[in-house]
Amino acid sequence: MRRAAALGVLLLLSACAGDEVAGPGAVGPPQGLDCVPYARQVSGIDIHGDAWTWWDRAEGRYARGSVPVPGAVLVMRTTPVMPRGHLAVVETVVDSRDIRVTQANWGNDSKSRGRVETGTPVVDVSPDNTWRAVRVWNRRTQAYGRVNPAYGFIYPRGAPAAPLVAQAAPEGALCPAAPAPEG
Repeated sequence: MRRAAALGVLLLLSACAGDEVAGPGAVGPPQGLDCVPYARQVSGIDIHGDAWTWWDRAEGRYARGSVPVPGAVLVMRTTPVMPRGHLAVVETVVDSRDIRVTQANWGNDSKSRGRVETGTPVVDVSPDNTWRAVRVWNRRTQAYGRVNPAYGFIYPRGAPAAPLVAQAAPEGALCPAAPAPEG
């Protein structure tokens, strides 16, 4: 009986333990998550289907646009590397071309697949500041990755009307700005 009670207490305590590691670019333990259910859970935007389908499925149901706001979902288009697109949820807006996101299943190796990242920098490299082309910080290489085409942002109901700007972080706390796009 005591053994069962002790086991019950241990199980309750372990349920209170957090899974994620906090901090920019932090990766939590394996959770087997894909970006779609994670974005739906975090944002409250109730859309189903592959990531790239969210943009059209949001029409008439949720506001869409090219201005990042906390809680909005950044919808990335399909590419040969991302045949189903990708979703990331805006955590903070640093400025009109620099945001921090939380996302699941971003990465190209077994250490990052199926995991949650928080505080990941994403920059807009579109020539007209429309967030149609973005680069995501690569934690492993400590550099921004390839240019990814994007549709824009889907806003959850009740999202702020104007973008919020994060307070400046101490020097060196965030990664360097991405270089301008070539061509």
